[in-house]
Amino acid sequence: MTAGKPTLGVGVVGFGWMGQVHARAFSRLLQHYPDAPLRPRFVAVADTATDDRSQRAAAAFGFEHQLTDWRDLIARDDVDVVCVTGPNFIHRDVAVAAAQAGKHLWVEKPAGRTSAETGEIVAAVQAAGVQAAAGFNYRNAPAVEYARHLVRSGRLGRIEHTAVRFCSDYSAHPDGALTWRFQNEFAGSGVLGDLVSHAVDLVRFVVGDLTELVVDRATFITERPAALGAASHFSRGADGPRLPVENEDYVAALLRLADGSRGTLESSRTEVGDQNAYSIEVHGTEGALAWNYRRMGELRVCLDQDVQDAQYATLMVTPAHGELGAFQPGSANPMSYDDLKVVEAYRLVESIGTGKPVGATVTDALIAARTIDAMLLSSQERRWVTLGEA
Repeated sequence: MTAGKPTLGVGVVGFGWMGQVHARAFSRLLQHYPDAPLRPRFVAVADTATDDRSQRAAAAFGFEHQLTDWRDLIARDDVDVVCVTGPNFIHRDVAVAAAQAGKHLWVEKPAGRTSAETGEIVAAVQAAGVQAAAGFNYRNAPAVEYARHLVRSGRLGRIEHTAVRFCSDYSAHPDGALTWRFQNEFAGSGVLGDLVSHAVDLVRFVVGDLTELVVDRATFITERPAALGAASHFSRGADGPRLPVENEDYVAALLRLADGSRGTLESSRTEVGDQNAYSIEVHGTEGALAWNYRRMGELRVCLDQDVQDAQYATLMVTPAHGELGAFQPGSANPMSYDDLKVVEAYRLVESIGTGKPVGATVTDALIAARTIDAMLLSSQERRWVTLGEA
């Protein structure tokens, strides 16, 4: 029974793709987690788009109020949790104001344009005593959670090295519009904030903390046509002036981890031939594993063999692994990107209900942001950088 549950007033700031993903996640919460302690209620959406997105939000999800100013949303007494899903340049202002107003948060990564902005969000959350989830959804894949278990339980032996790749083609076309994502004033960084933050969190979640790194960056498409009106990742520009791209398309890094192991990280937003090619491999003295987002329900494992001429096998996750049982009744039934966000919503609602953080939080986002700082410094000064030095 869900009718008698206390309600959780949901407000969404920004109703582009990610705002809609958050709304879908809350709308499905009790379908997959009937024992969740709170029942979401769609109170308000704030969006400045000139199209009918707010009206569609009301029609599709039942949002009771459609606003154009996020400050009006935060001021509402019936909003308990705020989804911060607008462009990077509003994250800090919205999140800090929401926390100071006593609202819980679900903030997409990067939480702030810089680690300083992300630190302000964390400080506001801690001062207010609210819960604050960060949008690191890939750690919620059941195969990734099982990979973490295998590593942390010692099944792979002593970890020697990890390789993580987050590569896609959403900015590969040279006529892709110069949106806010390519301007540091609005984005903070390029592929670092967009994809590398995910990659850093995945390494930390599965293997452990990073301690040192050295980085190379490149911008392959240095000019793009100006964007006209609202534009997404995938928008093409017009025939107008071409403007400079201010941040990086590509990053490659060597990593040292706290456990003494080594790692490599590669990320691109202009990689022709790849879409959402996100993967991690971990190699230890007694075994190895590999996961690819595009085959989300599979984990390649190399375990319990002689370490020379050892072979991989493919493990299909089952309802006993991670959260698969909340979505599918048996192995080889796939989960989706949106399902991972439902898991994220559930863990936030658990956090709000118990008062104890569950899942990725803005503190994880701050660690990722500080790692990006170190990467920027390493690239600028062409040297190894210790985390915390930047």
